Amino acid sequence: MADKFDETDGLEELGDLQREVVQVVWANAPVTAEAVRERLARPLKESTVRTVLRRLEEKGYITHTIDGRTYVYEPREPRGRIAARAVKRIIDWVCNGSVEEVLVGMVDSKMIDRRQLRRILDRMDAPKTEKK
Repeated sequence: MADKFDETDGLEELGDLQREVVQVVWANAPVTAEAVRERLARPLKESTVRTVLRRLEEKGYITHTIDGRTYVYEPREPRGRIAARAVKRIIDWVCNGSVEEVLVGMVDSKMIDRRQLRRILDRMDAPKTEKK
């Protein structure tokens, strides 16, 4: 299906409104549908926002808990992890999986500099802490 990510990353692509809503959730979580509606650039009915939130949950981008009768939304995964999946898809498609080719292209086009690469290397060299 053309509007889905490939099977390896498991997340469907988003339309403009879905991207706008998920950005609000990422920036403000935990957040209610009403709070999302208030933060959107365009005026929408709360029922429309709830529908978009439900679809984002079905697609695996967000999750919810219930506080009394109110749904409270949070990202299922951090934004950076979702972005990494999207970039991996592009790298696989355009560069046959070569991360090195992408990084060299980013350096050549001045999208990333030596300082940023050093921070990435330092992060890779840092000891990993276990999550409990």
